[in-house]
Amino acid sequence: MTDHEAGGRVAVELRSVADCPNLAPARRELHAALADVGLPLTVVTEVVGDYPSPSILVNGVDVMGGSGDGSAACRLDLPTGERVRAALRQAIGGRGHRNGPH
Repeated sequence: MTDHEAGGRVAVELRSVADCPNLAPARRELHAALADVGLPLTVVTEVVGDYPSPSILVNGVDVMGGSGDGSAACRLDLPTGERVRAALRQAIGGRGHRNGPH
């Protein structure tokens, strides 16, 4: 499966509230995870609104196990690189990781 084919099957949403202090670290973790599994940044849509913040959803599923919906609030369970990688690998069928497990 090529990166383009995998990217067509994976939709990632990075949700946050305006001025979220944890958005930049979550974005860094997300970008690193995408690079590790060989997916382009173009699979990511960033959305600002009334969400638990920051939240990363892969194909509509919150990587930390929450619903991804709810009122605007700072999350205590910040998305981890490990959870993001696991969700991305599951979405692409376990293919595409380049640098081995992390």
